[in-house]
Amino acid sequence: LDPPKALTHPLYGVLPRPCRALVLLNPQSGAGRALEDFQAVVQPMLADADITPTIFVTERAHHAQEKVRDEELSQWDVLVVMSGDGLLHEVLNGLMERPDWEEALQTPLCILPGGSGNALAASINYYAGNDHVAKKKLLTNCTFILCKGLHAPMDLVSLSTASGKRFFSFLGFGWGFIADVDIDSEKYRRLGNARFTLGTLQCLVRLRVYQGRLSYLPAANEPGTPMDSKASSHQAKAAAGTEALSGHGALPADTLLVPLGQPVPPHWVVVPEEEFVCVYAIYQSHLGTNLLMAPTARLHDGCIHLFYVGAGISRVALLKIFLAMGRGTHMDLNCPHLHCVPVRAFRLEPRGSAGIMTVDGEALACEPVQGQIHSNMCHVVTGPPPTQEPTLPAIALRAHGALGAHWALHARGHSAFCLALPCWGQRRPIMSREPQQVLSASSVLVPSVRRPHVLGGCAGTATSPGLVAPLMSPPG
Repeated sequence: LDPPKALTHPLYGVLPRPCRALVLLNPQSGAGRALEDFQAVVQPMLADADITPTIFVTERAHHAQEKVRDEELSQWDVLVVMSGDGLLHEVLNGLMERPDWEEALQTPLCILPGGSGNALAASINYYAGNDHVAKKKLLTNCTFILCKGLHAPMDLVSLSTASGKRFFSFLGFGWGFIADVDIDSEKYRRLGNARFTLGTLQCLVRLRVYQGRLSYLPAANEPGTPMDSKASSHQAKAAAGTEALSGHGALPADTLLVPLGQPVPPHWVVVPEEEFVCVYAIYQSHLGTNLLMAPTARLHDGCIHLFYVGAGISRVALLKIFLAMGRGTHMDLNCPHLHCVPVRAFRLEPRGSAGIMTVDGEALACEPVQGQIHSNMCHVVTGPPPTQEPTLPAIALRAHGALGAHWALHARGHSAFCLALPCWGQRRPIMSREPQQVLSASSVLVPSVRRPHVLGGCAGTATSPGLVAPLMSPPG
């Protein structure tokens, strides 16, 4: 069996087998079912994948941050977060507080949806080419991605505030309408994702306008945006400066930024509007389970997708934008108040302290803030590379295990299915995870297996050779 393309991709790696996982779980996140769902859905699947979880249940705010900051990480092969996006924000910033942060960030992270928004989990599911799902189906998909064991780099954004605080963010920064919905709907947390629908309607009724100045550094690869020599030189120095810090224990410098008290560099763009309904800088595809905000975003595209909505938009037009965002077609509305630009850095200077700011869904005091992208800073469990051919990592599953005899493997634009059977020559229909879907292909031939399990794409992991069954696509 040839090694999967993912293993020859310079940015991708694979979890070892057996695999030791530290699971950081917030039992109060979302609707309060994270622990129950982990035990019912996740744990049996991990057992069949030769992944041994050790559960750490958080008891207070910043508990996970303290845990990973002081943890001996060499005993873990992956850090799994079973919660919403806020707990992963804690984990990332806890890792960045370690003196060995560079080495700590080499430990792959995995997100399993247990919160209300679950934006990164929805993004990972989207990057893997899976259909849009929510709730337990999304949890099952993300757990299966963990069982396959591929991981890839993820960009982070460094955010600095006027009061001297610094955060590392994996999802997004918001000010205005979206931040208002996120924080104001906290009181409806037990409703799960429905809290955002209720929060959106309430914030539409009392639609607010915020004043401030927005500036940004366009992405170097933005079509139609020529970079002058000064900008190119500045970015080259930034890349060199960040690279020079590597290995010295110092946190990466924000070399694309100047201090907040100084004007932005001349090659930056200053938005002429100074009244906004919403500003949101996102670095993943999804803002929430049902909100595909940046369809072109990827884990390591080196880009911040900066959205802003100017004052003057009607409530009906704003509602249409969010309804279309469920399909990722909001930019097709050609709303004159909605803007999106790919950037590498940005600055927001609000006038006064009115309004709510959020980073990865967590509330911040309203003050001047700026941020820049840092490419490939950490590693996250994800699906195969988008350019990978349909041949996926070999997988053989215990037919009697919790995984069942039929599983779906997903790659972008391709659904592949395999079935491990107990001996040579047995032929059965290949079925998807959904019992009602039976593939048109009639049968598959597989070898005997002494101890079949998820291989994660590693040659030599299984006890019997040639465990892969032919991969077939579903009808249509």
